[in-house]
Amino acid sequence: MTKLSFGAHPYLLGFDQLERLVERTAKSGSDAYPPYNIEQSGPDEFRITLAVAGFAEADLAITMEDRALVIRGRQADDGSERIFLHRGIAARAFQRSFVLADGVEVSGAALENGLLHVELKRAQPEQVVQTIPIRKK
Repeated sequence: MTKLSFGAHPYLLGFDQLERLVERTAKSGSDAYPPYNIEQSGPDEFRITLAVAGFAEADLAITMEDRALVIRGRQADDGSERIFLHRGIAARAFQRSFVLADGVEVSGAALENGLLHVELKRAQPEQVVQTIPIRKK
């Protein structure tokens, strides 16, 4: 497998950050917990939905870390000495990361019926035309 190198191509100046972003995304792992959906909810709007049954709002944290949306969950120990005859509901901590493109921002989050919805919006870049003066030497 050939390593993709954005910095080596003459038309891709300044894209070395993109190369690091691709590598970080590949390293993020393929853990399937918690399951999630990504849907397009409008022309420039997206929604990430995670199944977080059993987690309270206080058990969840959503942060932005260097263009990565990081969602963490850790259930507080309730202190009870329950004895499970069968335990099929996962109660483990998790961390799920999503690398966001430039211009994509989190516009909100809500917890509803065991589903955590994170709303994303892509800002439209301004059309900028800049004239560069040519000076004589």
